Amino acid sequence: MTIRTRFAPSPTGHLHIGGARTALFSWAYARQQGGKFILRIEDTDRERSTQASVDAILDGLAWLDLDYDEGPYYQSQRGDRYIEVIQQLLEAGHAYHCHCTREELEAMRAAQLESRQKPRYDGRCRDYQGPPRAGVQPVVRFKNPLAGETVVNDLVHGRVTFSNGELDDLIVARADGSPTYNFTVVVDDMDMDITHVIRGDDHLNNTPRQINILRALGAELPQYAHVPMILGSDGKRLSKRHGAVSVLQYRDDGYLPHALINYLVRLGWAHGDQEIFSCTELIELFDIQQVHRAVATFNPDKLLWLNQHYIKDSAAEMVLPHLREQMLRFDIPLDNGPELKRVWDVQRERARTLIELANNSRFFYADFQDYDAKAADKHLTAEAAEVLEALVAALAGLEAWHAPAIHKVIADLANERGLKLGKLAQPLRVAVTGGAVSPPIDSTLELVGKPRALARIRGALDFIRPKSHGA
Repeated sequence: MTIRTRFAPSPTGHLHIGGARTALFSWAYARQQGGKFILRIEDTDRERSTQASVDAILDGLAWLDLDYDEGPYYQSQRGDRYIEVIQQLLEAGHAYHCHCTREELEAMRAAQLESRQKPRYDGRCRDYQGPPRAGVQPVVRFKNPLAGETVVNDLVHGRVTFSNGELDDLIVARADGSPTYNFTVVVDDMDMDITHVIRGDDHLNNTPRQINILRALGAELPQYAHVPMILGSDGKRLSKRHGAVSVLQYRDDGYLPHALINYLVRLGWAHGDQEIFSCTELIELFDIQQVHRAVATFNPDKLLWLNQHYIKDSAAEMVLPHLREQMLRFDIPLDNGPELKRVWDVQRERARTLIELANNSRFFYADFQDYDAKAADKHLTAEAAEVLEALVAALAGLEAWHAPAIHKVIADLANERGLKLGKLAQPLRVAVTGGAVSPPIDSTLELVGKPRALARIRGALDFIRPKSHGA
């Protein structure tokens, strides 16, 4: 048997963190089992489904590199199939037309609440054989078993038992003929030969109803795995107040996709104490039955730590395309400076996000208009002007513009003047970068390039002179 999992989002918004983790678990299990991962777009909610949301879902999956083997299938294109199966259920006596009006259903509910009963449809049209009621467009209800139990042998929660007497007769087609969510899911899972349904545990209560419809259709049941909810640190459902909830927002905020993947897989699943997983390790080790039942807590600081790790320790080909995208997003002219890989090499230990790395590296490619005020006040002083004059003269004579030669010039001048290296390096750093923080000053100057570095030092001297004269 080929394992077949699916991810079936509704295109009513962006791909959010919870949905991305569900997709990841489904993808990882299919890959681990040598199976197939199917993408299905559940767009039967005509009012709320949008093409923009479909595009956001597809873009989010592509950014995370969660490749699917089949699809995307669209429920909106399967209407004839749903009508066919509804008719099949009606003819087999597993479904019936319900002629109750909204007022009758509301009165039924009010009476049940008054007598402290669980509100549910009481089946009054279940065996109705009379003519259609005038002015009433009937819905179609599934005839749920009245007795016995439906057992869900869940791969995460274990054996969960539901009394059929507690399950009312589910509407499978609305008055306008459109199918409902719980019905279309069943038909799709049956037609697409889904063997494992991995989804959030907020769907667990839907599962016995879906199982009973599958049995009525004579279909083989998939195995179910309902994964825990993701909550914020305050114990409440994840929302914007806990940070970004859209996957693409994390992309825009400078996170690497493999850092987010690594973080998401650890929300509810573990392999010993291991924190860092390569894609190969993730596929090799992932087991859906090792997912915890308890809710998962989202920790943005942990994600930030992971992102910093991946920026620092990933192979260049995993970082540079995403870094390039951020640099271009912030209008940093990459054709006007050093090779991006060389900049990443010297900067990668200094940034938690790609946005930080991009903005901290702007000075390699574009001249700055202003100095950091605090750094300039401290380091671009009349005292510093003398050493900067000496440095620019010595550096101008360098033929080989590379870090070791630059370092020697700075070190020799410091020794000659009996100064600590920092007394030269910091004014030089502010002069060349505009701020007090950069990679080692010799590497920084090498990457900035000789003409630009010398011009900036001279510019710093011009900046200092009016202050010196004022003093």
